[in-house]
Amino acid sequence: MTDKTSNGHGAVEPVHTILQPEGWAKPIGYANGVAARGRTIFVGGQIGWNAQCQFEHKDLVGQTRQTLENIVAVLAEAGAGPEHITSMTWYLVDKKDYIAKRRELGRAYKEVIGRHFPAMAAVQVVALVEDEALVEIQATAVLPD
Repeated sequence: MTDKTSNGHGAVEPVHTILQPEGWAKPIGYANGVAARGRTIFVGGQIGWNAQCQFEHKDLVGQTRQTLENIVAVLAEAGAGPEHITSMTWYLVDKKDYIAKRRELGRAYKEVIGRHFPAMAAVQVVALVEDEALVEIQATAVLPD
């Protein structure tokens, strides 16, 4: 499967290719692998605070939405968008909360990122550096040449 984008001249070019081995069950909400070519953008771990480093949300869904919005803002600085994300790593302080709120998290994800599902990993951690943070997400994107 290849996602596509306009090159500004009316032609549509591949952004990246989803890697799905034959015979494997299709993953839901992520890709097993992504191949991409272009300028790589590394987004440092973002958490659920606003541009003034203040938490407006105390819940996982609200913080996740803000975290994803922060990632999109960083990508925009490079001229990229959510469709250019090739990989994400989620760090969560409460796996049970994440599992219990999967639907709401999925809704927030789709509202901010869209129906674009890069290679992803989710890891439960003991704590994050900011005590109020419930989630931290690191992302890699590739902006086509």
